[in-house]
Amino acid sequence: MTGNPDESLTIDTHHHILPDFFWQATENAHAPVGGLAPLRWSKEASISFMDDAGIDVAVVSLSTPGVHTGDSAKARALARRCNEFSAELVHAKPDRFGGFACLPLPDVDASLEELSYALDVLGLDGFVLFTNSNGVYLGDPVLEPVFEELERRRTVVYVHPNPSPNAVAHSLGLPDNLLDFPTDTNRAVAQMHYANRFARTPSVKYIFSHAGGSIPHLAARFAIIDEMGFIAGGEQRGAAADMFRRIYWDTALAASDPVLRMLRDVAGINQVLYGTDFPYLRRDLAVSSKQRILQSSELNDSEGRHSRGQCVTPFSAPIPSFARCDLEGK
Repeated sequence: MTGNPDESLTIDTHHHILPDFFWQATENAHAPVGGLAPLRWSKEASISFMDDAGIDVAVVSLSTPGVHTGDSAKARALARRCNEFSAELVHAKPDRFGGFACLPLPDVDASLEELSYALDVLGLDGFVLFTNSNGVYLGDPVLEPVFEELERRRTVVYVHPNPSPNAVAHSLGLPDNLLDFPTDTNRAVAQMHYANRFARTPSVKYIFSHAGGSIPHLAARFAIIDEMGFIAGGEQRGAAADMFRRIYWDTALAASDPVLRMLRDVAGINQVLYGTDFPYLRRDLAVSSKQRILQSSELNDSEGRHSRGQCVTPFSAPIPSFARCDLEGK
């Protein structure tokens, strides 16, 4: 497709694929991870949804729980199969799909091998990582070699929640996608900031799902911690307020005026990306999410176009075919 700077396109950065082999390898049909059984996925279902929702391009990714559920050998094989499946989908419909590759974290060696394969052989567009993998969070020092390579490659990293490894978090009789998923996103953002993961990877373009969990609401607490200065490493990492304005946040399950208002105040609308959470969000709600953003009283016309993907800054370098606007000219 041509990169016409006047072209207005809608790009869904939070769009899941759930091939049958992935679902069978990782999910319990009677108790799906997160507590919500999605619509049955297929390429045709994705395209039909995109057409009905007015979405031009979807950047696809696996969903919870990722590929590593305890067996490293199986995780390696499943990651390779999922990434090759994603690449085939993208190559078959390059005008409709981009793809985030998965990694078999917390297996570092296998993840480094898959990282290279996904970029150099398959030509995928970035990576989906999960807030924790078998209890190992993204700020953990054991993952440093993976993040060094992500930084060297200047990649896009899309972060999706996983259930907390703490059994107590699942004892309330509530689905994980109500409270536990946003809370696990909070844990990942806070650890990555205060462990200086973000500071050591300034070239990585991070996208956090669901408007960052509760992070916009917690901005004042981060500011107090920074002001009091009792977590070491502050000179290297800088203030959380600056970090919030470097990271990208998607609108999946968060396309409401109060959330958009907080995102504008905390991160800036230019850091907000459109996402639907297809096929987990009920189809009619997902289809109408674009209109909810366009009709939001919190956004002017230009901001509404941006947040639904007219100028998707994270992809301007890693995905040239998705760079629908001349960012230098805007």
